[in-house]
Amino acid sequence: MSLLLLALITIAVLTAGYFAYGTYIARQYNLDDRSATPAVTKADGIDFVPTRPFYLLGQHFSAIAAAGPIVGPILACQSFGWLPCVLWILLGVVFIGAVHDFSALIASIRHGAHSIAEIARRNLGPKAFVSLTLFIWLALLYVIVAFTDATVATFVGTDPDLALIAGGEFNKGGAVAAASVLYILLALVMGIVERTLKPPMWLSTLIFVPATLAVVWVGTRISTVLVLPPSTWYWIILGYCLVASMLPVWLLQQSRGYLGGFVLYLAIAIGVVGLLFGNYTIKQPMINPNAGGLAALGSVFAGSAEAPPLTTIVFPFLFVTIACGACSGFHGLVCGGTTSKQIAKESHCKPVAFGAMLLEGFVAIIALSTIMMVEPADLRGADGKPLPPGAIYGEGIARFMTVILGPEALVYAKTFGTMAVATFVFDTLDVATRLGRYLLQELFQLRSRLAGIVMSLLTVGAPLGILLTAEPKSYLLFWTLFGTSNQLLASLTLLGVTVWLYNQGRRCWYTFLPMLFVMSITLTALSLQILGGIRTAWAKQSLLHAEVLNAAVGTALLLLAAQFIVQAVRAVKRTPARSETSLS
Repeated sequence: MSLLLLALITIAVLTAGYFAYGTYIARQYNLDDRSATPAVTKADGIDFVPTRPFYLLGQHFSAIAAAGPIVGPILACQSFGWLPCVLWILLGVVFIGAVHDFSALIASIRHGAHSIAEIARRNLGPKAFVSLTLFIWLALLYVIVAFTDATVATFVGTDPDLALIAGGEFNKGGAVAAASVLYILLALVMGIVERTLKPPMWLSTLIFVPATLAVVWVGTRISTVLVLPPSTWYWIILGYCLVASMLPVWLLQQSRGYLGGFVLYLAIAIGVVGLLFGNYTIKQPMINPNAGGLAALGSVFAGSAEAPPLTTIVFPFLFVTIACGACSGFHGLVCGGTTSKQIAKESHCKPVAFGAMLLEGFVAIIALSTIMMVEPADLRGADGKPLPPGAIYGEGIARFMTVILGPEALVYAKTFGTMAVATFVFDTLDVATRLGRYLLQELFQLRSRLAGIVMSLLTVGAPLGILLTAEPKSYLLFWTLFGTSNQLLASLTLLGVTVWLYNQGRRCWYTFLPMLFVMSITLTALSLQILGGIRTAWAKQSLLHAEVLNAAVGTALLLLAAQFIVQAVRAVKRTPARSETSLS
């Protein structure tokens, strides 16, 4: 099978999903542009800002499409083979992920642009609000930990062969870091220009999008300026998140999201060209023979010494490893935390939420293709160690890009490919920090700016402590719990939306069934990770290990999720009986 056929199948499935199933789901919510959205009724120029749909799509897309749809599929392909990954991405993104995002955005808009936790308070009660708020905050900490470590890995990587091609001193990680920093500064300039001069959007696009590509070239010219150790980058990136989370959305978030959206669009376009015209074939196994099945799951429960690593067991870890590429609870936080405050009309929800999630599924397929076309023996670096997912993606995008620019552009292409990963992550990291601030302020009813700073400090302080004390490349261990908590959050969000729809006497099967499927997967995965952490603590006689930390946090997440589920059941029981037709 060639990657060309995979690309054609993907495009056909996602297009049909948007126009067929997406239209059906939109009809269920009776979108009405005559109803003023919170962005209009609460416009304040800071958080509530009515935004043009194309501009907002780029911002929303870049906020949700971070390292998840890139790292997850690449890790999953290595563990399980490419066929299970393709099936879960394509089916999951249409029938679960896009429905989740669209439903979360609509629910937020119709509850005054409040978070999913506040929606739970109104429909399930105060206990559900508290449990979900704490669950979300813990999940956000793992988003920040996993994505920060993944970003730093791209900032400190080297490529001796690329240095020889470049001629003279060249540091690939330094080039990516420099390009990423310049990208943030460029977004700040664009935000100020947009706010003060108010140029037409076409003019801003014509100036700042090419400038974004130019900063990649500048990064290759100053590649040795920002060569710093990982611990220093942890401080810098999380310090940036702290500051960025307190800035008005117009100053950085909107402009950076818009430019980041174009980086994503360009990466997708490069991927499409590479898939269609690169004449690449699939070299990875369709099914990984080393992947564990039900027998392996039984050996883990039995405590067998021959039990395979948890992350190689197909059910449930295929689903949570791919994470955001098929379904992501973090997207619901973006929908209810920032995007719902900028939707000018209800009809914009379909392209912004449903459409962006399908695009993210395509990003995941492109990321998957970057490893599918590589021989298994070539997935190790010059030092013999496995290549990190960001490097595999960067190499793949570079190969696709040279189909267009020719092999002489290899240095630029590899820098762009790896910098794209960092760009996607930056857009998510400060959004995650901002959402953490929103949630804690909402929980404790503290609205002052000082309280916002304190809550932001708490949200970035815990990840910083974990990263500074964790073993190198611990994000590979944290990733599985991140994916589990992320998709469990999606199921809890769908559960909250289902109860809201049920209370209104509306059809709710299209949120209930995906919720049931994802919840069964994630509760199983969470339980297994808790078991794995207990086994590690017993074997090593130590609590200072990433798996043990995962087990402790996983236990807290499991208890909070159970409390939320109990409150949801009670809320349904309190609802007067509905007719069978109203619930169908």
